[in-house]
Amino acid sequence: MAVFGENRKARFDFEILEKFQGGLVLQGSEVKSIRLGRIQLAGSFVGLKKGELWLIGSTIPPYQPNNTPSFYNQKRDRKLLVQKRELATLIGKIKERGLTLVPLSVYSTAAGRMKLEFAVGRSKKKWDKREMLKKRETDREIQRVMRG
Repeated sequence: MAVFGENRKARFDFEILEKFQGGLVLQGSEVKSIRLGRIQLAGSFVGLKKGELWLIGSTIPPYQPNNTPSFYNQKRDRKLLVQKRELATLIGKIKERGLTLVPLSVYSTAAGRMKLEFAVGRSKKKWDKREMLKKRETDREIQRVMRG
């Protein structure tokens, strides 16, 4: 399992409650571009349109910029494939508790399929983030003292 893109900011901005995975519906050149590690997940989210899950706000630049069709849109919404039972539970969680679906990473399976790992998350407050940064800094300070 090779990871091609990661949303590192998601773990800082959201409290991750539960992880899921789904297949991505992509064009051929998009798969090649992702394999080069060109996907950007920062600022994107998983949304609901007409009862289906979509990856919204991600950017996949063209594989060959000089040889790209004129109609190619690198910021287009991409459909996510999940099982019906998972979809029903995700819809329920989004609607009931006001949670968000956040993309975490894009990877490929042994069969060559592109998958998106996403999570149900709750947005962290500003004081949560400050607290986490303080804790990280004190841990670093402790490690420095222990080493030297």
